[in-house]
Amino acid sequence: MSKPVNPIPDGYQSVTPYLTVEDAAAALTFYQQAFGALEFMRLTMPGGKIGHAEFTIGISHFMISDEYPNAGSTSPTKLGGTAVKLHLYVDDVDASFAQAVAAGAVPAMPPADQFWGDRMGVLIDPFGHQWMLATHVEDVEASEFQSRMDAMFAGHGDCE
Repeated sequence: MSKPVNPIPDGYQSVTPYLTVEDAAAALTFYQQAFGALEFMRLTMPGGKIGHAEFTIGISHFMISDEYPNAGSTSPTKLGGTAVKLHLYVDDVDASFAQAVAAGAVPAMPPADQFWGDRMGVLIDPFGHQWMLATHVEDVEASEFQSRMDAMFAGHGDCE
């Protein structure tokens, strides 16, 4: 009798981000330098582009490929931006932010303490993906979130 197959492979979570970029090989190098990513699988297409690769940052799995617009896979740079943000918890957001900028990321918002209890900064990687780096610095009761947000926006009018 054969062992049943786990419907979610060991080491994976229910949701795995799949990134599409113009140069997946360069992106993998950037993610290694910026975030300490570890690549563990790469499939190369005829012609040299990456058809599929997988890597981890901490305990989180990611998948990545070069863009293939004819197959519906387009990078953020071709789309003019991305609607998806990747939130990455780190031990020291200021050090990690500086490391990512040194590796080539563009700062969009420097690290600052946020009302929900995280110190967070936002970066755009060289491939158009937006990363929110954060370190949790304060446990805030969920019942306090709305009043803290209201206080932050007091006097700012409509923020849309």
